[in-house]
Amino acid sequence: MEQDRRRSPRYPFVGSIEMREGSSEDKRTARVKELSMNGCYVDTESPYPIGASLAIKLFTESEFFEAQASVIYAQPDQGMGLMFKETKPYYLMVLRKWLLAAMMEKKVPRG
Repeated sequence: MEQDRRRSPRYPFVGSIEMREGSSEDKRTARVKELSMNGCYVDTESPYPIGASLAIKLFTESEFFEAQASVIYAQPDQGMGLMFKETKPYYLMVLRKWLLAAMMEKKVPRG
């Protein structure tokens, strides 16, 4: 299945995303459901086509992450998987921090 193709594990993530294709003025916003070191899953009823190159910004309440990404799969009326392509070192630190928090949350037993 798709999980086998992933280079790194995905973790549940609560945040929003702004996306823009190329130099288009059409900016879309959506929710991010899962996050990994290499990409994310976006919950959206209007995914971009597979192969689309996007400028993205992910937001939490206190920080944001930005990168270039490409659409690697799309599910009509559901969402799409994005793969990060170009990420500046500062934003890699933000991403690592978010993933560490998600990993720690996953390990905490709920009761």
